[in-house]
Amino acid sequence: MAEHEQVQEHVRVAVVGSGFGGLGAAVRLRREGITDFVVLERSGSVGGTWRDNSYPGCACDVPSHLYSFSFAPNPDWPRAFSGQEHIRAYLEHVADTFGLRPHLRFDSEVRRMAWDGERLRWEIETASGRLTADVVVSATGPLSDPKVPDIPGLDSFPGKVFHSARWDHDYDLTGKRVAMIGTGASAIQIVPAIQPKVGGLTLFQRTPAWVMPRMDRAISGAERALHRALPVTTKLRRGLLWGIRELQVQAFTKHPGELGFVERIAKRNMAAAIKDPALRAKLTPDYRIGCKRILLSSEYYPALARPNVDVVASGLSEVRGSTLVASDGTEAEVDAIISGTGFHVTDMPIAERVVGADGRTLAETWKGGMESLRGGSAAGFPNFMTIIGPNTGLGNSSMILMIESQLNYLADYLRQIDVLGGRVALDARPTAVRNWNHRVQERMKRTVWNTGGCTSWYLDASGRNTTVWPGTTAEFRRATRRVDLAEYQVLRPAAVAEAAPGAEADADAEVGA
Repeated sequence: MAEHEQVQEHVRVAVVGSGFGGLGAAVRLRREGITDFVVLERSGSVGGTWRDNSYPGCACDVPSHLYSFSFAPNPDWPRAFSGQEHIRAYLEHVADTFGLRPHLRFDSEVRRMAWDGERLRWEIETASGRLTADVVVSATGPLSDPKVPDIPGLDSFPGKVFHSARWDHDYDLTGKRVAMIGTGASAIQIVPAIQPKVGGLTLFQRTPAWVMPRMDRAISGAERALHRALPVTTKLRRGLLWGIRELQVQAFTKHPGELGFVERIAKRNMAAAIKDPALRAKLTPDYRIGCKRILLSSEYYPALARPNVDVVASGLSEVRGSTLVASDGTEAEVDAIISGTGFHVTDMPIAERVVGADGRTLAETWKGGMESLRGGSAAGFPNFMTIIGPNTGLGNSSMILMIESQLNYLADYLRQIDVLGGRVALDARPTAVRNWNHRVQERMKRTVWNTGGCTSWYLDASGRNTTVWPGTTAEFRRATRRVDLAEYQVLRPAAVAEAAPGAEADADAEVGA
């Protein structure tokens, strides 16, 4: 039989990615009674960003009991803030506990997904073959594709170069002269971890970060035994951690002026470790705390004060052989360059591979900035749901809370398709997408992320915040508890059936002022 005559595999749902978003979607599908699905993973194991980021010191900055699924509590977290290896092991455990292994397709990077408007399904091409699906759930996550800096001369650097998310464990840093580019969440964990062993460490800092003490500690055996014996105590602990963060949200989203007290704590944290006033001046931000993600570390500042560390208060502008030149003219001779320059957050690479109903890619549709309905549905991309989509990020709490809200929305989305009956697809109405995003951006105007006086990775190329949710996690949960069919166009084969009368009316979102 010729290849083009072979019957392609068809599934009801194709999930892309096996990090928290993808595994969460897979668990939810099974709990909804849906077993006809696959999870397409480009790598050879689950874990997403917690598989890829294995650099020294890698850990989460959200408490362990909050950075886990509510439906899969772990009474045995060893520390208040978990390390990468424990989070990755947790995700492997979730895959086993909920019977996800048969659905996982490893080494199956998605190369292209195109909507077939006649058959109302997605044509999917992966590294391991082709298939079709009624619904696609894209859970590739914003921290999946490293952003490598475009610096003149970097290609000809004779030493070792790697990104924090692609750590080379075979390269021994002992005694080496190392350059660290960037001062974000990865850098403040890497610097203290490698400082004791390197010969010299030069930190290229474009913008200093606000760093708060990391209140980490080992969770005692007695605590873990209590959580195992009385699961309700794990739930109470999680609830307390969640409630504290919900109360803090107002300062970030409505009253940034109240954050001055937090800035004083951060400055005291710095002063305790950095005695040199010149170094302290270099490390003191000139923007409001919270404008960029607040970083947690009790080891970063002490490491910077060590004699083998040099802080260059300027970005790297050029590489000349093994000499690195900063924007202010400072030069440093190094053997290795570690790039802690973040990820493609506001320009998701998967978007270039998704072709919608009008033949345009999602990247082309989002050229002016990412927009979707309730963080999940983009107009012109029927039966395509994004987990961790536009404006679903958080500045101070756990992303798992947002993921679970989006899984509620996904579950109702699939229920609505079932209720409508027959072969059917839902396509977000452009008016609904615009109305939702208008409300989100209106609320964004007074947040610290927009008014704090910084340029962060939350903002896209045009300066619009398409990353963070400007409210509480409870508000987002209410906004995504159900699918409103008035916000969607109902598509059927060979014809378009309109949704309920008044569908074009302003279907009000739960994004209050």
